[in-house]
Amino acid sequence: MTATDRSIELINAAAQAAADRLAHDIIAYDVSDVLSITDAFLLASAPNDRQVKSIVDEIEEKLNKELGAKPVRREGDREARWILLDYVDIVVHVQHSEERVYYALERLWKDCPEIALPEDAVKTRGKAEEHAKLNPAGELDGDRDGDVF
Repeated sequence: MTATDRSIELINAAAQAAADRLAHDIIAYDVSDVLSITDAFLLASAPNDRQVKSIVDEIEEKLNKELGAKPVRREGDREARWILLDYVDIVVHVQHSEERVYYALERLWKDCPEIALPEDAVKTRGKAEEHAKLNPAGELDGDRDGDVF
């Protein structure tokens, strides 16, 4: 069994939306062979809580506007350290960089096939390390209050 065309369409739109909001290390896995509850996972990270929320908001808006998809569940808004959007066909995880390293979801799903993503999303791989070296406080473009958008 493989992810459906609809799942792939949702994953690609979500990945592009995440990349548009400067998420890093965006990756998607086809988990349809090992899970019966969803077809695919999308993982993305951000260096601060505000950006995590901004990425999630952009994903939700883009999927609703362009594909008519609304999440059946949204969890983690309060702390904005790890927000999960459950669209049934796909599950989107946007994590603060620290949570991403600590929970290492890639380790859990490394045996599942990766889903090809838009070029903008692929270019985000490895950006977390680059960003941490340039801005250890998790700031973007010299923004001192952490407000990225």
